[in-house]
Amino acid sequence: MRTIIDTTLLQQPFRIRKELRELCFIGIGGIGMSALARFFHEQGVKVSGYDKTPSELTRSLEASGIAVHYSEDLHALVRSADAVVYTPAIPATHLELSWYKENGYTLWKRSDLLQQITTSSLNVCIAGTHGKTTTSTMVAHLLRHSGFGGNAFLGGIAANYGTNQWSSTVNCCVVEADEYDRSFLKLLPHVALITAMDPDHLDIYGDVASMEQAFVDFSALIPNGGLLVHKWGLPRASDLKGPQRLSYHARNDGADCYAVDIVVSDGGYRFDAIIDGERIGDLYLPMGGWHNVENAIGAITVARALGLGPEAIRDALACFKGVQRRFEKLIDNDRLVLIDDYAHHPVELRVLIEGVRSQYPAASCTILFQPHLYSRTRDLAKEFAQALSTADRVALLPLYPARELPMEGVDSALIGSSLRDVPLVYLESDTVVDWVEEQYHRCRSTGQQVFVVAGAGDIDRLPAAIKKRMQNI
Repeated sequence: MRTIIDTTLLQQPFRIRKELRELCFIGIGGIGMSALARFFHEQGVKVSGYDKTPSELTRSLEASGIAVHYSEDLHALVRSADAVVYTPAIPATHLELSWYKENGYTLWKRSDLLQQITTSSLNVCIAGTHGKTTTSTMVAHLLRHSGFGGNAFLGGIAANYGTNQWSSTVNCCVVEADEYDRSFLKLLPHVALITAMDPDHLDIYGDVASMEQAFVDFSALIPNGGLLVHKWGLPRASDLKGPQRLSYHARNDGADCYAVDIVVSDGGYRFDAIIDGERIGDLYLPMGGWHNVENAIGAITVARALGLGPEAIRDALACFKGVQRRFEKLIDNDRLVLIDDYAHHPVELRVLIEGVRSQYPAASCTILFQPHLYSRTRDLAKEFAQALSTADRVALLPLYPARELPMEGVDSALIGSSLRDVPLVYLESDTVVDWVEEQYHRCRSTGQQVFVVAGAGDIDRLPAAIKKRMQNI
């Protein structure tokens, strides 16, 4: 490995910029918010919060001793809080948030709190319009499993550990850097990794050029002695900054880091990695999806730059169990495969289906997809249709609005109207399980069938119900 970064910060003790005694989180059940809430709870800070509905995340927080309430209630206000942390998903009219604003409390977005945590640490920040959750979890796992250590703030549940956050006394933080609301520009990335810059969040940025500029600005935050790792072929790659730079790709040897001799094996991939001129052989990634080989190359590049040896990387990668809802196989036999995935962008859907094809080349592929956000569906409807058309059968669920109000003429049918040459059905969530069983029996004589559940909305409640019905059929 020819590229070495400055790791002198690791010699300092890990500390938080500002001493805090009590925090209130509004939207505490969000994947990023819950990680921060759990971290501060572990640090001895009194933590409580609000969320709209109970979930696995909020139940886990409550089980750890964090108080969570589920209705907007001025009687539930935490008047002794040093600061109130909120997510942009919370409407400005929220009763409790409005009260805190009117009464002069310190208000922080999630990114402001991450800034407080990471001001004095060596930070590995993984950004990108897709791929960042899996890649950041891989990096954090490589560091943890190898004994390097570090804190982790992730956008998904690491299957190895059953959590999206862990703490360490080592002065290093692995952070999933979110481009939404330009929040990643508040971080100090000593190692920055950019996985993708495809159009997204145009409701925030207005146009693609502004979104791409935000990533350029993010790369410019890397200090002397730091490193930028970026996917080979990104738009405006020549404009990206960084005192040291390495590109990576799954297979393209035009990149500084890439994979060779890739073989599908045992539900995953075996390959060698070329990392900045060095060959690391006999690697095994026990998860599906060609794109995850690429994510692994990015993660290995970061790990080597931090000084991890090939053997430590090899051992850690071989036991990586992935991230919940990222190419997560819930059923996998010679008749039926059920995969759950968070894909909610056209590029993510395309690579998801490509991953299915690489793992199960002879199987039929049915994808059940729930569009997420009116603005994203409006802006990318044709691209969604193009990606979905690579499946053998498509089922569309009603659009999940999240933080947005309805837009006239924007719904799942906007995507469906552009689908060509692929069977399409529209389903309500309460009919999905029956439909999957019916389709399976109708086509069981044709061979192995793969059902993929994809989306970032409340479709995440369906895979467990499908598995329960289908796993012993």
